[in-house]
Amino acid sequence: MGKINRFLLQTFTFAKLLVNFAFEDLTFIRTPMNHQIKPCNEKHLPEILNILNDAIINSTALYDYKPRTMENMKTWYDAKIKGNYPVIGLFDTSDHLLGFGSYGSFRGWPAYKYTIEHSIYLRADRRGEGLGKVLLKEIIESAAKQDYHVLVGGIDATNAVSIRLHESLGFVYSGTIKHAGFKFGRWLDLAFYQLILKTPEEPIDG
Repeated sequence: MGKINRFLLQTFTFAKLLVNFAFEDLTFIRTPMNHQIKPCNEKHLPEILNILNDAIINSTALYDYKPRTMENMKTWYDAKIKGNYPVIGLFDTSDHLLGFGSYGSFRGWPAYKYTIEHSIYLRADRRGEGLGKVLLKEIIESAAKQDYHVLVGGIDATNAVSIRLHESLGFVYSGTIKHAGFKFGRWLDLAFYQLILKTPEEPIDG
């Protein structure tokens, strides 16, 4: 009987571990459903503006103070089009914008031409659903298609969710600028994470 009891106890313990792992996994992954990815255009600027202004007012995702205006957004969008930088939108089945991502030049000097800095923003009520990962994957794919070599993400050092997201897709920590910003009455540290792509196959000078 002793051997049978030990076997039953071990079986029960193992089953309990499997159940706990399954529930932990479900809460962590939360696969997004019923969404579509497509480029944003000018008609989506009001929704983009609402998402950005929420981030400005309520978070340190943007080191900015004042809410932006529609005029600001039109200038921003025109610069994206002129620079051939995508504005990737994630939409629900009713064509409402859930979040967006984009990138732009990392620095203005020509030799930085293969490096870009990206950003992703989600609607406040749709965070925690895995949508950020969907957008970041699209950003990476788009950057590779355009023959960029390095993606850089500047992330507030206290934003553990964004840091985990980037690490899950291969980004590595590159360094932190201490006291890079000041907002909400405190100094903010800016952490940099980077992903090196295999593209371009034949980089050139000039």
